[in-house]
Amino acid sequence: MLLEEIIIYGVILLFCALVVWYYMRKLKQESQTVEAKIEKAKLEGTWEPVSLHPYIDLGTCIKSGACIEACPEKDILGIVNGRATLVNASQCIGHGACFHACPVEAISLVIGTEKRGVELPHVNENFETNVPGIYIAGELGGMGLIKNSIEQGEAAVESIVHSGLKKDPSMYDLIIIGAGPAGISATLTAKKHQLNFLTLDQDSLGGTVFNFPRYKLVMTAPVNLPLYGKIHLYDTSKAELLDLWNTALQRNNITEIRENTKVEQVLNEGGHFTVETNLGDRLKTKNVLLAIGRRGSPRKLGVPGEGLENVAYRLLEPENISEKKVVVVGGGDSAIEAALSLMDHNQVILSYRGEAFSRLKPKNREKIDQAGQSGAIRILLQSNLTSIEKDRVGMIIGPDSESQWMENDLVYIFAGGELPTDFLKKAGVEISKRHGYTVKKHK
Repeated sequence: MLLEEIIIYGVILLFCALVVWYYMRKLKQESQTVEAKIEKAKLEGTWEPVSLHPYIDLGTCIKSGACIEACPEKDILGIVNGRATLVNASQCIGHGACFHACPVEAISLVIGTEKRGVELPHVNENFETNVPGIYIAGELGGMGLIKNSIEQGEAAVESIVHSGLKKDPSMYDLIIIGAGPAGISATLTAKKHQLNFLTLDQDSLGGTVFNFPRYKLVMTAPVNLPLYGKIHLYDTSKAELLDLWNTALQRNNITEIRENTKVEQVLNEGGHFTVETNLGDRLKTKNVLLAIGRRGSPRKLGVPGEGLENVAYRLLEPENISEKKVVVVGGGDSAIEAALSLMDHNQVILSYRGEAFSRLKPKNREKIDQAGQSGAIRILLQSNLTSIEKDRVGMIIGPDSESQWMENDLVYIFAGGELPTDFLKKAGVEISKRHGYTVKKHK
């Protein structure tokens, strides 16, 4: 009997040992896979964070993997030696799904790193800057995307309303600059409190949402939209989101929004502000809410002809463009995606000043390499536009700067955006560079 018990216990121990061995072997293989992805990310320039991203407290992490499962992006996070780690951190778009999913709160959201600082304006708990009467909500303050921006837009206007606002019939109570999620939420809140207000946007309704790198937008929890109610946007398209904005505005008869109106500067007149626009307006207001993106205005190339009608800085409906000679300028994901979406029905040239593309999403890199090899897109590295005309463009190409003229119908420029630093400084708003700044965000 004793021998049989020994054999049984031995078999059980062997089985347990095999299970543990298999489990440890599986973890090691998974770790090696993630480590290989990290090395690849470092080579491709996608490993280091460039904006809002998760910071993982390794002393708290319990390797549940919930953060990885919750993230709708691919390979932003991984597990190495039983602990979560960043993989392609520069591709994180900061929606915070990992933060919300972590069962032990081992993840916080930070902006900037020890090496790379990020310039942020000074904003207090009421979203007011160091200049009394100028408020900031949404992406510009370091916390972008839909849910957070909606909540901040509403909270900022509530702060204005409860700050002892004294109405003056000769001027606006509030001018909201930006019609993205924060600006629309602020607009609805201003309407709710019957303020004399105006909302301005340099582009169109929706703001920077339509420059997001994903077709589908993600929220990690429902949010209350003022004068509309609770909205659930766990996985929605940009077009669906725009329909929701329009429905909320139309339902409340809101017409105080001016599109295609760029604010040039905000002047502090002592007791009120004068908002100057590109249309020559000089609008007086008691308060200003800046609900603009961190990208600010599209960066210009500064070449002759850039102001012509055949030049654009974003691509809205590629399916409506066909049989055109198109030049796309830029080497980032936005430029690559634009060129890829146009190549089937147009002659597309992709011009990039660098020697090689860097920090691309893996799928975009694969697709653009295939398009270049097949000839579907003519890729011109080390090239720069020198002039734009109605039916042709001038360009210098290669290390020898060979000059060429090419027939052309449309030019799309994706050279990034200019941070609105000068705009803020002219208004008196203090800005400082933050390194590893933890963004406050509630579960």
